[in-house]
Amino acid sequence: MRTRTCRVIAVLFVGLMTMSVSACGGDGHAGTDSFAVGLLLPGRSVHRWEHSDKPLIEKRLKELCPRCTMEYANAENDAMRQRQQMMSMIIKGVRVLILDAADTRALRSSIQEAHKAGVPVVAYDRLAEGPISGFVSFDGAQVGRLQGEALLEAMGDKAKGGNVVMMNGDPTSPNAAWFRNGALSVITGKVKIARSYDTVGWSTENAHANMSAAMAALGPDGIGGILAANDAIAAGVISALKSARVGELPPITGQDADLDAVQRIIKGEQYMTVYKPFGKEAAAAAAMAVALGRGEDLRDVATTTIDSPTTKHIPSVLLTPSAVTVGNIQQTLVDGGVYTIDQICTRELRPACDKAGLAR
Repeated sequence: MRTRTCRVIAVLFVGLMTMSVSACGGDGHAGTDSFAVGLLLPGRSVHRWEHSDKPLIEKRLKELCPRCTMEYANAENDAMRQRQQMMSMIIKGVRVLILDAADTRALRSSIQEAHKAGVPVVAYDRLAEGPISGFVSFDGAQVGRLQGEALLEAMGDKAKGGNVVMMNGDPTSPNAAWFRNGALSVITGKVKIARSYDTVGWSTENAHANMSAAMAALGPDGIGGILAANDAIAAGVISALKSARVGELPPITGQDADLDAVQRIIKGEQYMTVYKPFGKEAAAAAAMAVALGRGEDLRDVATTTIDSPTTKHIPSVLLTPSAVTVGNIQQTLVDGGVYTIDQICTRELRPACDKAGLAR
């Protein structure tokens, strides 16, 4: 009897909290400039989340709404943990959530709960399922096309009939399929896709294991190019190739313009990466969150709409990525203010930087 009573009290407590949150997120607060925005990021395996996206979103949020505050949580690639973090933020009274889902399907029910509580959700970088209010990301198909085009260019005459290994992203992320399909639209029929692997958690370690399996199946010399979905995966691929003492590395793609990846490009270990101006993405997400917190329409922020498997006509901002190779690091990343020459060009890399034309 006591256990049952405790359960009833717990249910009533959660219900009351939800009602309270719903009231806080409702129209009664429209137009006010003192509210909390929750930011939920998926993990730390991708360098950009903690080092770029979080500080950029927080900075822009403060610029747009000086009296607003930000609650932050990182899911460590655990969807259940992210669900708990999301519910905790709703109970605390955040008025808007910016969510980069660790697993877009697994978070659907939590997004539905947020919707019921009157807390709008902006899907960030990955298109989450459920009743989201806005979406900010980059054109994933274009990311894949840039990778595919660069790989074909790097392979040159060896592309025809050459073996390519696809090192895809995490299968729980819709972006992984978006990138892969974009790349396939370019390389299908022009190369032989000898092996294709999914990389759970976008993990460097899992990419290393998958690359080792590809070399065991095809032989180190039987791989003409590697389409790695992002820079963390590229790092694992290169690590595996070096462990196998492969002399001349095949062309390898990437994404995110991580500093380590830029340095690998200068050293000739990685052929390219895709730069996505995270500042613009963060700014758009912050603008959406502030507009929703004030009860404003998103049409002044969104530039297009997109459909998810569950929701139609989601107000969206889809930004344009760009390819980075050794020939345009200066123009794209240095002149663009992403990195300084001193950050990129360590003492060890100075001769290679000089050769690449990177000027102080």
